[in-house]
Amino acid sequence: MTLRRVPVALGERSYDVVIGPGALGQSVERLREIVGGGQAAIVADDTVWAQHGHQVSALLAEAPVITVPPGEGSKSFASFERVAEALLAANVGRDGTVIAFGGGVVGDLAGFAAATLRRGCRFVQIPTTLLAMVDSSVGGKTAINARAGKNLVGAFYQPALVVADTSLLHSLPNRELRAGYAEILKYGFLGNRAFADYLETNGKVILDQSPDELAYAIEVSVQEKARIVAADEREKGERALLNLGHTFGHALEAAAGYDGRLLHGEGVAVGMTLAARFSADCGMITEAEAKRVERMIADSGLPTRPQDIPGLITSAAEQRAFMQQDKKVEAGQLRLVLLEAIGAARLVRSVDETALMAFLTTAFSTVSSAS
Repeated sequence: MTLRRVPVALGERSYDVVIGPGALGQSVERLREIVGGGQAAIVADDTVWAQHGHQVSALLAEAPVITVPPGEGSKSFASFERVAEALLAANVGRDGTVIAFGGGVVGDLAGFAAATLRRGCRFVQIPTTLLAMVDSSVGGKTAINARAGKNLVGAFYQPALVVADTSLLHSLPNRELRAGYAEILKYGFLGNRAFADYLETNGKVILDQSPDELAYAIEVSVQEKARIVAADEREKGERALLNLGHTFGHALEAAAGYDGRLLHGEGVAVGMTLAARFSADCGMITEAEAKRVERMIADSGLPTRPQDIPGLITSAAEQRAFMQQDKKVEAGQLRLVLLEAIGAARLVRSVDETALMAFLTTAFSTVSSAS
């Protein structure tokens, strides 16, 4: 199968996203060219390294490996300190390369380390989850979490290359695969109605990892993100649309405590449903469109309601407080990405607070008493 290549056009910082089965082995020359004569080091997820590390070791045998535990807990100040100190101990200099091998957590953590190590060294993403392939590995957002919320300490820092080898997904648990598919659905909902229609018809085939359909879905998702990132790298305008469902979803993740009960993609799935329902409440889309969004998410085996999150205990007031930590807040004013139609999203810069609190109160009315 011929590899697919999607360019991310950012002038002298442009790079390719290489997609398809066997992409890692076929990218060896480009990887070695990027590393050059500098010191490379690999930051990897413990579990992923145990399963697939031999494939990277065969390509970069001299690179030391720093592993971190799987899960959102590794995007912490403590993990960042440990990784940064290990990279310095490995003598990774400004001419060095940090290679992220894992899902979105590892990519965000390693990318932030690369952005700050000696004020910046080269960075390569080898994502091993569907979510990372279609979203977090592309676009240069790197971050760790803080007590106040998710991804609040970070930097925009573009990789030199992204290698999305779809053969690495074969060992991915079904739950993780579905969580990544939520981000694929997002691209259809926010700006590509034809793609949304395609996903409605072909979602099951994609989730069954049919090679052509899976690679196509990843390619279109990356094309959509690359187009937006090229136009608005630092999220001053259009790039905010990529956060459809994320303001609600991040608040849910914060309430769940990043303990594994709620994967990021699952939070986005519930968040997109909430965003669609609130869009309908605001008269921006029809009830039928909101229900179609919810149905497509549910048909993918993803949660659609806060009540679907095991053991979640929160309230409308707590959710609103978490939402206030969102990076799209300006001058204390919450901004939300809402839908004008399936395939068309808009950043609403002045949200009706009374309407939002009434919506949250209804949505979370039975959650605060959950056990």
